[in-house]
Amino acid sequence: MPERVPPPMFTRDEIAAGEALFARPWRFLKSVPDLQFLPADDHREIAFAGRSNVGKSTLFNALVRQRGLARASNTPGRTQELSFFEAPGLALFLVDMPGYGFAEAPKAKVETWTRLVRDYLRGRAALLRVLLLVDSRHGLKKADVEMMQLLDEAAVSYQAVLTKADKITPPRLTKVLAATTEQLAAHPAAFARVLATSAQDGRGLPDLRAELAVLAAAHGIGPPASSDGDHIPRR
Repeated sequence: MPERVPPPMFTRDEIAAGEALFARPWRFLKSVPDLQFLPADDHREIAFAGRSNVGKSTLFNALVRQRGLARASNTPGRTQELSFFEAPGLALFLVDMPGYGFAEAPKAKVETWTRLVRDYLRGRAALLRVLLLVDSRHGLKKADVEMMQLLDEAAVSYQAVLTKADKITPPRLTKVLAATTEQLAAHPAAFARVLATSAQDGRGLPDLRAELAVLAAAHGIGPPASSDGDHIPRR
């Protein structure tokens, strides 16, 4: 019996909407070391969070197709600011949050990071979703769970995105996807679908772009994607 092919996550129109959204000329706007410097909340926001070595900047740059737009520090834990990116004519910010989970960071830096992130999450009504980036080679670690608890407490919707999917075998990736999905089910603010991506070979990037385009369109940002086929239910 031939292997059953699962239905696509997104329709052709949704994939096209995602490609169009991230074909825009995204550019750096500003870095924010303290909430008093946040841009006006007249834009909606999608934030990227993850451990300091998860490949966040690399994935961000691959998503927007601009090498070097988001810059990673050579010293884990050094960046302690929220970085905002915009595309002309679009009422949406992409926000690169400082990495967490760096073991050797001074206690004062950890406290500063925690305060900045907690205050941002709790007080930013414009924030639509946080993408929680997880290294597919390791799955959810203690630092990720602590971040999830912070997101749950702030009642901010978040979605897990596996990075570096090219670094493990397909059977192992399937297991990590299943385990991550199961762990997220216990968290009230977690979005049900987990995506697997690779900035190196591009896998999963069209789905991630489509996911964000659908989210943006649901809030009146960008053109809505019409439906031309079946896709899995959203929560």
